[in-house]
Amino acid sequence: MEVDEAAPNILAGSKAGYILSNVAEVVERILTFVPTKTLFKIASVCRLWRNCARRVLRTQQRLTWLSASGSSIYEEHVLLRTMAEDLENIYLLPQTALLMVDGENFNKSVSFRHKKARKCENEIVSDPGEKLKRLLPSSCDIVGLLAPGIVVTPSGSPSSPPQEHEEGEAGFSLLFPAIDGVSIRPFHFCKKCLSEMAMEEAGLINNPDLKVVLMFDYETYKPGGGRFLNTLLEPLSQSNVLIVGGQVEKVFSSDATCCSPGSYGAVGLTFSGSKIQGASVLVEQYVSSPKAAEATIQRLKAANIPERNTIGFMFACVGRGRNSYKNQLNVEADAFRKVFSNVPLLGFFGNGEIGCDRIVKENYTLSETEVDGLQHSFTTVMSLVHFG
Repeated sequence: MEVDEAAPNILAGSKAGYILSNVAEVVERILTFVPTKTLFKIASVCRLWRNCARRVLRTQQRLTWLSASGSSIYEEHVLLRTMAEDLENIYLLPQTALLMVDGENFNKSVSFRHKKARKCENEIVSDPGEKLKRLLPSSCDIVGLLAPGIVVTPSGSPSSPPQEHEEGEAGFSLLFPAIDGVSIRPFHFCKKCLSEMAMEEAGLINNPDLKVVLMFDYETYKPGGGRFLNTLLEPLSQSNVLIVGGQVEKVFSSDATCCSPGSYGAVGLTFSGSKIQGASVLVEQYVSSPKAAEATIQRLKAANIPERNTIGFMFACVGRGRNSYKNQLNVEADAFRKVFSNVPLLGFFGNGEIGCDRIVKENYTLSETEVDGLQHSFTTVMSLVHFG
């Protein structure tokens, strides 16, 4: 009797084995539920599974983000710990990553871990910037920034309330996969390497498909820095391109060898392709009530940008936040969530803002913008970027 009862189980197992070894449609469907890191391991099982895994990877074209906040005074920066754990469970292969962390706590953790590293010099690299880069694939292009404050939406749900961390430990990693019809190129310029040829290679000029530029400058308050930044912004101000960003404290992921310590420069990403749509509005210095902030952000709705596969960016002056709203916290992030219920919001509090009221969608044509009209202080630039 026991043999008769066991026979159906054996048969069932045999049928399942046959299907998983021969029916690509079933295997491919199952693999869509497998995180990317595990998918690479599965691909080594057999030729069928390898081919199915490759097809699944090509379909994973929705960007994602990992964010963290909290306190880890005696440990690594909270974003390091979060990325080490959560990268195991993402469903894309990162081709490009935009990392932002708070400068104060990131720098503290560097000092702390260097002291600890002297006791055990053979342990893994103690520099948190290097550790962040090593967590991602070696082929992944990385732009890493330090800023005075960070704006994050908790990982996992685009509808979660975004949080403005004007102080305290926080950071995020925005991960871009390869997306059909979309070209993402990183750039880094300093006064020694800025040239027309370098700008063209980055896609900043002579690029009819350019739609959006994220640009972050550092140390440009130094002599010559303003002229350097104007050289970058001038051709963009006269084009039908959305440009947003701001001034950060430091770049920690650049591999450029041309920069001398303390020199000024700019890093960022260019987004090209017909699928890209973007819009931005400027929350002016005089906006000082939640109602007025919401009314400004509401203008972004006029762009009619789809919320799916869209990221919201908030680049605010360190002088805004609670200082602009009678000590009320999170006013602008909350206003964004009221207007856009299903778009994650990421960004920083910095030392200057880049952007203006601008919509780039389909064949919409913009009037030229003066370079000075792209540079601000005591404002907030709110933007949307859609990836198709």
